[in-house]
Amino acid sequence: MTEATRPQEAPLQETKQKDVDAALAPFTEMMAADGYLLSWEPTAEDRIVVRIDATAEACADCLVPTRVMEAIMSTALEPTPYTLERVELPNGGH
Repeated sequence: MTEATRPQEAPLQETKQKDVDAALAPFTEMMAADGYLLSWEPTAEDRIVVRIDATAEACADCLVPTRVMEAIMSTALEPTPYTLERVELPNGGH
């Protein structure tokens, strides 16, 4: 990596992060209303894992099965440069 490419990578990474945050924002808000925290992290240059953690106020009946959540998150990520690797739900999901 040369010095000339470094300054461009940080803004690009920041843009990708903002794209994912924006794509998942509606779900982050919905999950929070049901007592869950949604987060994500890249696992490769173009793949991410979405993690959903329960808070003490979590609605146990409010989560959809893992396969449904993965379909929802995959669709939400379509306008971003990332694809979904997997969703991690509390207690292994349904």
